[in-house]
Amino acid sequence: QVQLVESGGGLVQAGGSLRLSCVASTRTFDYYAMAWFRQAPGKEREFVADISWSGDNQDYADFVKGRFSISRDNSKNTVYLQMNSLQPEDTAVYYCAAKLAYTYSYWGQGIQVTVSS
Repeated sequence: QVQLVESGGGLVQAGGSLRLSCVASTRTFDYYAMAWFRQAPGKEREFVADISWSGDNQDYADFVKGRFSISRDNSKNTVYLQMNSLQPEDTAVYYCAAKLAYTYSYWGQGIQVTVSS
């Protein structure tokens, strides 16, 4: 079982930045690909970004390309999401997730990000 705990959310003005962190409770963190998803009120959960186990490969949803950056530090069992140029439409609960093979099997509890206009 892997527990994921997000931190770093909060309230920010449009154009501002936040960095989310997600710490995993596992000795095999570098076995997992990691990702961030988000869910806005009344909408389905959507993919934001993911990163390979080594950190060498990242992928982003089109709506965050050039604004968000995903990274990881395997020595700290942590994955990050740097969010710049935030807009009100980025307001959502953000979740980190861990994938061992083809499925995201473990999810954090989510953290609120609110962007005011």
